Amino acid sequence: MRGLNGDQRGRDRGGEHLVVRSTPVADPGDLLGWLPEPAALAWVHRGAGLAGWGEAARITLPAGDDRFTAGEKWLREVFDGADVRDEVGALGTGPVAFGSFTFDASSDGSVLVVPRAVLGRDGRGRAWLTTIGPASESAEAAAWRPPAVSPLLPPGEIRWHDGSLTAPQWERAVAAAVRRITQGQLRKVVLARDLYATASEPVDERVLLRRLAARYPDCFTFACAGLVGATPELLIRRAGTEVGALVLAGSAPRGSCAEEDAALADGLLGSAKNIEEHAYAAASVREALEPLCAALDVSPRPELLRFANVQHLGTRVLGALATDRSALALAAALHPTAAVGGTPTEAAVELISELEQMDRERYAGPVGWMDASGNGEWGIALRCAQIRGRRARLFAGCGIVAGSDPAAELAEAQVKFRPMQTALEQ
Repeated sequence: MRGLNGDQRGRDRGGEHLVVRSTPVADPGDLLGWLPEPAALAWVHRGAGLAGWGEAARITLPAGDDRFTAGEKWLREVFDGADVRDEVGALGTGPVAFGSFTFDASSDGSVLVVPRAVLGRDGRGRAWLTTIGPASESAEAAAWRPPAVSPLLPPGEIRWHDGSLTAPQWERAVAAAVRRITQGQLRKVVLARDLYATASEPVDERVLLRRLAARYPDCFTFACAGLVGATPELLIRRAGTEVGALVLAGSAPRGSCAEEDAALADGLLGSAKNIEEHAYAAASVREALEPLCAALDVSPRPELLRFANVQHLGTRVLGALATDRSALALAAALHPTAAVGGTPTEAAVELISELEQMDRERYAGPVGWMDASGNGEWGIALRCAQIRGRRARLFAGCGIVAGSDPAAELAEAQVKFRPMQTALEQ
């Protein structure tokens, strides 16, 4: 098993094939509660999904527009060379890889990880355990054997530090973006901020995952190679020939009471600025998927979607593939959508590089999983943080159009920081 222009971190075992076994198990309940160690792999939505640990194979991909195709080629070699016995036959059984890709093609660090063990649950009473390992080791999963779970350690005291731009500097960047838009250079750009946290103890990813999943069950709680978060946005789901997406753009905070919440929702639904921002995002997804689908149904108007701390304008997309494309290939075709980049894409990405003055790394890139059949789910890495020891780097972004106000955008970014801030603090 040979890596392709990437670092396998010592996972190359001289061409030895992997042995993969998926077997049914009793419903384990909370998947995240079984993660045995602080470093985790996860994709959980309303209690269903996948939780993984260990590394049977891993590749870290270099910068380049071909990072998705190189990653998929590597995965295909790993999956095709595996000895697989799948007694479940569900989405996400057999060999599975978790992945997280950089937002910008010029950034190193996209990662694909095939775990040693995956615990899955579909929310309809079916659960399974998949073990993955080299042929020289036993990979049998004849019975469910709970892993030894190490004690969870809270992060302790948190100290906060400015990121690449202070709040006033970021407001000036927003104002500069509005000027470029009114001059006709582009129609929308998404600008992000970063924020640093230093904990008194090493950050246990499982603590963050449990807190996020409990507080934001309607989001997709994820972890991959130190990137942890709870995203509301599903970039693409593939199950056979069926595909689906949930486009989010345009947001407002939740109210402190029912009356205030309803007033904020009405304001969002009637906001020309937010409707314009959302329309660009929905159109970019439609334009990317239409050439790949035999049929595509895009909701004609956005609906209001309420999450625990924020409400969004959302558009649901359903389609039937015309050709065989994997979930990862579809994610590559969609990225970056106008929800995280802008319109037109090339001009927006150039302006992001100029004004943000930071490397987004894997923030706002595709994050999710794929199985050997090409089925999988990929979200957009939002409401997230990159964890490195006692340090965490948080991200939040806002869509900027001609009607954007810098102070209002800063307030929106602060709301989007809160899920990860509170996950670290309590």
